[in-house]
Amino acid sequence: MAMPRKIKVTFDDAFPYGAYAVSAVTEVRDFDRSTKDRAVFATDEETGLPIWSVDVIDGDPDARKADRTVSIKILSKVQPVLPAHAPGSPFTQVVFEGMTATPYVAETGNGRARLAWSFRATEVRAPRNSAAANKPAA
Repeated sequence: MAMPRKIKVTFDDAFPYGAYAVSAVTEVRDFDRSTKDRAVFATDEETGLPIWSVDVIDGDPDARKADRTVSIKILSKVQPVLPAHAPGSPFTQVVFEGMTATPYVAETGNGRARLAWSFRATEVRAPRNSAAANKPAA
């Protein structure tokens, strides 16, 4: 069986209770090619587009603490701009388009391992009338 390395997923599949940005969008540094004096930023192997990152909190009230905050990588020619956050809220509710998920094995630090996911997207935007926008945040 030939499984793709990156699995296409919808935002509602990955974040059925929504997602909330808790960091700025920053360009991802390529640590293998960077030096102390010269920063080199990462590009996607397939598209050649720059890779940006934003940390989000999963709105799922049952999410494990270790899985609650994740970094989403966004492939974009220019720096993506987060939507405005709702007045009185410290977080910005976001939706990602063009998502893929890549499974990997993460070390837990105590000699054990767990399945983890790396998420990529092609766009970040404010929610519309999606399932995530209509579910109450925890």
